[in-house]
Amino acid sequence: MPEPFVTRADLRADLERLGLRPGDHVMAHGALSKVGRLLNGPDAVIGALLDAVSPGGTVLAYTDWDARYDELLDAHGRVPDRWRPHIPPFDARASRAIRDNGALPEFLRTTPGALRSGNPGASVAALGARAGWFTADHPLDYGYGAGSPLAKLVEAGGKAVLIGAPLDTITLLHHAEHLADLRGKRVIRYEVPFATDHGVEWRSLEEFDTGDPVVDGFADDYFAEIVTDFLATGEGARGHVGKADSVLVDARAVCAFAVAWMERRQSPVSRP
Repeated sequence: MPEPFVTRADLRADLERLGLRPGDHVMAHGALSKVGRLLNGPDAVIGALLDAVSPGGTVLAYTDWDARYDELLDAHGRVPDRWRPHIPPFDARASRAIRDNGALPEFLRTTPGALRSGNPGASVAALGARAGWFTADHPLDYGYGAGSPLAKLVEAGGKAVLIGAPLDTITLLHHAEHLADLRGKRVIRYEVPFATDHGVEWRSLEEFDTGDPVVDGFADDYFAEIVTDFLATGEGARGHVGKADSVLVDARAVCAFAVAWMERRQSPVSRP
């Protein structure tokens, strides 16, 4: 008779078989409904990730920000005056993770000891040995580029794990979009209210567009194409975490592969 629940210990063993090791820094994406019946819900997955990378490791998740006021922005990225008093300001300590990415980011963000970076749309929660380093000094403009938690994950030789999550949800590839030498990258500008000790302060931010392919000519789910092609080279690992089809990739390797993949589909432009 099959076991009625998937336990934290089961998940740790699965993650270790997939390739997680003590000291690893891993960004996790999860469709937790695919894992199976969990004792202690998403906390069991977070605990298993921490168990697998401890001692010395860090678990990260892409939180974004559950703001949902994009449709109010005008052509210049400004919020009309009549709406400005009604939009809650971003507070890295309290603002909810975006709901579109499932339960894992918000559960990680609210786990005791977790920290969160200060760029609203690109924010990342981290828990573990280097959480402070990963989340510190996150640039407000171009928050998927240099100095971002994603750049630090590559620098630290980290990994990304997709636990039942679609291949196109790998946030790390937004860093590759930032690095790739491509013509016509879409740039967006938008206003964000920030909670400060002195009240609400509005600031206009600038970023490469992460809501759509960064340039014309790429499919909407082209991140999935990139990861599929990467795995086809023999890199990365596939397996199961609980009942969920899962993938583990090296952050530096998949990011470099993605940059080259994107650039092959355009003739490169000269940098100044």
